[in-house]
Amino acid sequence: MNPLTREDLLSLEQYAEQRDDFRARVMQHKKHRRVAIGPNFTLYFEDRLTIQYQVQEMLRIERIFEAAGIEEELAAYNPLIPDGSNLKCTAMFEFPEVEERRRRLAELTGVENQVWMQVDGFDTVYAIANEDLDRSTDEKTSAVHFMRFEFTPDAVAALQNGAGLKAGVRSDLYPHETVLDEATRKALVNDLSGG
Repeated sequence: MNPLTREDLLSLEQYAEQRDDFRARVMQHKKHRRVAIGPNFTLYFEDRLTIQYQVQEMLRIERIFEAAGIEEELAAYNPLIPDGSNLKCTAMFEFPEVEERRRRLAELTGVENQVWMQVDGFDTVYAIANEDLDRSTDEKTSAVHFMRFEFTPDAVAALQNGAGLKAGVRSDLYPHETVLDEATRKALVNDLSGG
């Protein structure tokens, strides 16, 4: 996929005028880009539109309108756009209670390296997690991770031809997996075709 450029973005004034409609379109688009793995871990798959929304929101919140500041935001967010051979997501552990969250994140240290996806008939692909910076310590994992799943050309072709897709976590402390529904599978296949 093509990275976002300044020309792809709305000015602060334009975005203020169009924000409600743009946000509604993005929220609808995101409905089939969310994969829950068990009760407390969710993968939110990114693409060009979701990242454009993130950038526009950051520019709005921070009131950034100068070229250098916009380029800085683009440089931070563009790496989250899939490039045709991979899927990229924001992964979040969500525990409602503070104490439970603290305890579970301490137990799950390193779990981000045990998150996987699998195309039917192909080997499991493990996430490449947090390429920008390490988000875990020896004491705990982070509640938020950024992940990339790289697929072979044959696996991509199989997905494009209708093969199923699963995701999961291979950990005794969080042993969950899920089969992606057809609407979500199709949305993610679009990322792999560069669409």
